[in-house]
Amino acid sequence: MTYDTLLHKPAVHAGTIDSPMLKIHPAECEQLVEYIRDISGMDIPSSKTYLFETRLGKMVGDLGLSSYQALHDLARTDKTHSLAQQIIDAITTNETLFFRDEKVFDLIRYKLVPDVIDNRAGYARKGLPVPIRIWSAACATGQEIYSVAMVLKDLLPSMAPYRIYLLGTDISAKALAKASAGYFSSFELTRGLPCEKRNRYFSPYGDKWKINDEIRAMVSFQKMNLFHSFSGMGRFDLILLRNVAIYFNREMKKNCLKKSLPFWNRTDFCCWVPVNRFPTSVPIWNPDVISRLFFTNPGPGSTAMDRNEHDE
Repeated sequence: MTYDTLLHKPAVHAGTIDSPMLKIHPAECEQLVEYIRDISGMDIPSSKTYLFETRLGKMVGDLGLSSYQALHDLARTDKTHSLAQQIIDAITTNETLFFRDEKVFDLIRYKLVPDVIDNRAGYARKGLPVPIRIWSAACATGQEIYSVAMVLKDLLPSMAPYRIYLLGTDISAKALAKASAGYFSSFELTRGLPCEKRNRYFSPYGDKWKINDEIRAMVSFQKMNLFHSFSGMGRFDLILLRNVAIYFNREMKKNCLKKSLPFWNRTDFCCWVPVNRFPTSVPIWNPDVISRLFFTNPGPGSTAMDRNEHDE
């Protein structure tokens, strides 16, 4: 039976008041872990059975399936890849904050942007706009890249002398749709966003807040699987990789950083990730690369900007 056929079957809801949450067997968990790793590079521990039960249990019921193995088998044979996208949307954690780790944004404000402008003074002398390119990988629902846009808007009195390209990418189509729409709940705005910026850059819209058009227009969103090629991305002055580290295992983290090397601007690049989440014991590392890798100490109350040149 194909995925299209199942869409027209009556749903058998799992985990409702009349039906207990469908339990997953260890073998089924291993199958789904392997499948998700194969299609996305994400490495979810098989011990997190609750994650599969709470996020995929309803999907199993909605499709009229009787087990997680049936879901796995159907996804493997679905040539449209629609079910794969639904599984990715369900399993990913789109937990993110505005201005998460203020030191990163201080780095943009006081170091990265001034350096880029100084190093590209020749553009201004020729009457050309100075390019500034920043990429938020695994941007989830957009808070990180919108925070970058607000920093640039605060910092630069006029956008006219600059050609700014801010890109947010994510594997989850559902998360990107929310990011692109630019609507956030009051709760989401209280998590990291200063009141002054809320009042300046957001407008109330029913029970939500809508990001202002001037900020929304600065940001582009694109669906991207970091497990695949980065070709066609162009070079960036800053690549933010914090959210990627949540899901990738050690080998995938190394591969992700290797693939990103050709897309770093050689003079201005700065890459930020949490300490010890990305391994730097990779054959490609050299003093030049390490000097342009910035790490921070994650965790409550952390304020220091660190450099970390070794894995634990």
